[in-house]
Amino acid sequence: MRGVRTSACALLFVLLAAGATPAQQSEVLRIGTVAVRAGEMASGFIEVPAGVDAGTRIPITVARGRMPGPTLALIAGTHGSEVAPIVALQRVRRQLDPAQLRGVVLLVHVANMPSFLKRTVYYSPVDGKNLNRVYPGRPDGTVSERIAHAITREVIERADYLVDMHAGDGNESLRPYTYWSPLGLDARADSLARTLALAWGNDHIVIDTVRPRDPNASVYTQNTAHIRGKPAITTENGYLGLPVEEMVQRNERGVFRLLRALRMWPGEPELVQSPLWLDRTEVLRSPGTGVWHAAVERGHTVAQGALIGTLTDFFGNTLAEIRAPFAGEVLYVVATPAISEGEPLAMVGAHSGAWR
Repeated sequence: MRGVRTSACALLFVLLAAGATPAQQSEVLRIGTVAVRAGEMASGFIEVPAGVDAGTRIPITVARGRMPGPTLALIAGTHGSEVAPIVALQRVRRQLDPAQLRGVVLLVHVANMPSFLKRTVYYSPVDGKNLNRVYPGRPDGTVSERIAHAITREVIERADYLVDMHAGDGNESLRPYTYWSPLGLDARADSLARTLALAWGNDHIVIDTVRPRDPNASVYTQNTAHIRGKPAITTENGYLGLPVEEMVQRNERGVFRLLRALRMWPGEPELVQSPLWLDRTEVLRSPGTGVWHAAVERGHTVAQGALIGTLTDFFGNTLAEIRAPFAGEVLYVVATPAISEGEPLAMVGAHSGAWR
């Protein structure tokens, strides 16, 4: 896939052709507590029963168009403090009209309810695990693993396309970008996911080719769908755990751009015309525990060796200076002081010219 040159128009044609297959033929579509017929929309929950720890529930909406079409899954709240996508899906729900919709839209409003309600970053307050690192989950595991198993079974396995909607967590100052993961396992899935990324609307697209290829150890939400042949992307729109209006609207617009590209919603498809493909990225991690002093902001352009920030001990003594490993752009930077060893501090991305 290196050096992709296929035109966006050609890929869009393939995408639209792929979206013509009916998504659900049964008279009643049931997901969790929701049951809908063609032309209906309803909300309810996927119940995650108690196991080795407390159970939880996942709020969902299922919108089923009068006419058949593909099934698009939209998942928000994988990390509980990434709130802009959560608010956006509430607005999407209000705007969806089954009379105009083709196919099915599955809205997962808050994937990780324990994290959302306790306002935690990265990790569940119940089992200390990162939901986006335990897929496809286990029915007999801890609550994060059981959530992943429920979403895999009830949402991912029913979808034709998937978007895992993220934002900067409560500690992350992040500029908008999208992940595209061409893994080389399924040329169709790779190409269609590329077009999904262009349709979503972010002009910065990170190319991630190193995600796992084992369906039984898929790790990430997006990856779980993609290696099962279901084109999927991860989007990042929002920062610092805030429902900033501009970021909420970005997520909202992205959803309807995808729906139009999939011919699930009235209107002409629109693709990003001049994307920046970021094929070189690095997450900078803290070499120790202490107090983090960021020296850059999201979206800053940095030279190789530029100071990203300084780690001090709790008395103010410098422990380490964190510098840019190469020239590029700061996609996100941790903007709050508390930091533990091994946690992310920032992510830098650059375009090498090998992909376009």
